[in-house]
Amino acid sequence: MKRGLPKVETEGLKSFIPQDEIFQWLEKTQNPTPERVREIIQRSLDKNRLEPEEMATLINADSPEMAEEIFEGARELKRRIYGNRIVLFAPLYVGNECVNKCEYCGFRVDNEEVHRKTLLTEELVAEVEALEDGGHKRLIMVYGEHPKYDAQYIHDTVKEVYTVKKGPGEIRRVNINAAPLNIEGFKKVKEAEIGTYQIFQETYHQETYEKVHAAGPKSNYLWRLHGLDRAMEAGIDDLGIGALLGLYDWKFETMALLYHTIHLEKRFNVGPHTISFPRLEPAVGTDIDSITEEYEVSDFDFKRLVAILRLAVPYTGLILTCRETTELRNEMLSFGVSQIDGGSSIGVGSYSEEDPEAFKKSQFLLGDNRSLDQVIRELCDAGFIPSFCTGCYRKGRTGEHFMEFAIPGFVKRFCTPNAVLTFLEYLNDYSSGETLSAGLDQINRELEAMPVSKAKDELQERMEQVKAGQRDLYF
Repeated sequence: MKRGLPKVETEGLKSFIPQDEIFQWLEKTQNPTPERVREIIQRSLDKNRLEPEEMATLINADSPEMAEEIFEGARELKRRIYGNRIVLFAPLYVGNECVNKCEYCGFRVDNEEVHRKTLLTEELVAEVEALEDGGHKRLIMVYGEHPKYDAQYIHDTVKEVYTVKKGPGEIRRVNINAAPLNIEGFKKVKEAEIGTYQIFQETYHQETYEKVHAAGPKSNYLWRLHGLDRAMEAGIDDLGIGALLGLYDWKFETMALLYHTIHLEKRFNVGPHTISFPRLEPAVGTDIDSITEEYEVSDFDFKRLVAILRLAVPYTGLILTCRETTELRNEMLSFGVSQIDGGSSIGVGSYSEEDPEAFKKSQFLLGDNRSLDQVIRELCDAGFIPSFCTGCYRKGRTGEHFMEFAIPGFVKRFCTPNAVLTFLEYLNDYSSGETLSAGLDQINRELEAMPVSKAKDELQERMEQVKAGQRDLYF
């Protein structure tokens, strides 16, 4: 296998994002009636993935009254499919060298203010040990786009992370956020037993995409757009899509995320496992004001688009990151969010060392700087059950198999018990006293809500095994 970035080849590729059709739907569905909005919400609650016309209708239901009905629909859908669980993870930035020239990104090749850093093996180990000391079990490893960070390098660093064990700590699943690869490269990365491979299109609006991505492999819209198709062809059937909000109109981007979902369903019979919707944030050496002035997403519209995504794709996990403020994240947990990060640090090498200039090695600035322990305690106080579960990945419940469980809403059979077991591990091994008390109270509430059954008895038996020191028990 050749080292370095793959050759960008787009001959024969076409965009599956019908830009004119999106604008037409947004125009045709203006001023929807409350009755039509409620009808669409009910279709979602019956666990149907929505069609573009239906999503456009919800987008145009922008009065405070109809927005609240959409919010409540998203809350109810989350309760039905995902229960009270919130999956926790941490980002691990491996290197910030990059050959692309993206106007909005702190890692862009011509940014002389960013401090370039790639973790050495011993530094990578130190970062993982620091994350394990905090109780993390799930990571997303993030790489710039650079010849150093080719498929073999991603494979090798993931394998290294899985070898790191400190005390009761271990990383049980590594997801990836990295540049799109060719099929050969994706096959190599798959050999490392990754979980989800994320590729964010950033903006699906092709003219805007080409404007803000001035140079480098990332400047090719079609190569990136078809990246996850190549991942599927290589056997990676657990995928994450996303858009960087603020580059173009959020209404268009939200519709495009649905069209990307539909494309994957039609071609592979598998939709995305996760959808992300980060808003553009400041970064060292980067003037984003001129980029975001026209398309800045208000908090109200941000909440609306997340609730609409929840209703549009009921089976897909929604990720809300520490880019957002603590207050907004707490408010939006009930709108259908299923995954968040906690205790995050995005300066390369900043988990294991106190670095007052870590922001100069960061892609952007964070809005939520709480520790993982504090995030978990506040989740419990709000009635959520934190989860570090990786059972679906390791039981093979990915791709079409996952869809079989997720679409009809059977995920709760596995996810809530696994959430309880992994959370109990955290409480026993890592939590503060205050969080231990709040966590045990929340676990008791979850148990009380479960009907009497053989499954509940088995869960309680496994809980006793965890309390006795056994680890990594899952359904």
